[in-house]
Amino acid sequence: MISLFGRQHKEPAPAPAPYREEREDREIVFSKSVKAGKRVYYLDVKRDRKDDLFLSITESKRKAVTDDGQFVLEKHKIFLYKEDFDKFEEALKEVLGYMRASMTQAEPAPAGDAADAE
Repeated sequence: MISLFGRQHKEPAPAPAPYREEREDREIVFSKSVKAGKRVYYLDVKRDRKDDLFLSITESKRKAVTDDGQFVLEKHKIFLYKEDFDKFEEALKEVLGYMRASMTQAEPAPAGDAADAE
């Protein structure tokens, strides 16, 4: 293409398809969902280009209602690949264990338990 000033311009290259969309459109092999109030967590096992499994964790949260009565959803995703499974699982177990222990220590004993101890 030649511009008005006699310079040649390259035709713009077509934009490559976003990699993110390719990952999201992968076949879901196994899926579980967890409903928690205004949030829903989706745990989707998918296959990548090399036919390896990976985990896609999506948090979907209702944020607002539009004028026509539809919900606006806010989504956050985490992709977890096989080389990170063990480290992620170990860290998650440790964090959940800490939280459970902390919650148990922070909760006061029910009133009936104090009388039983005597």
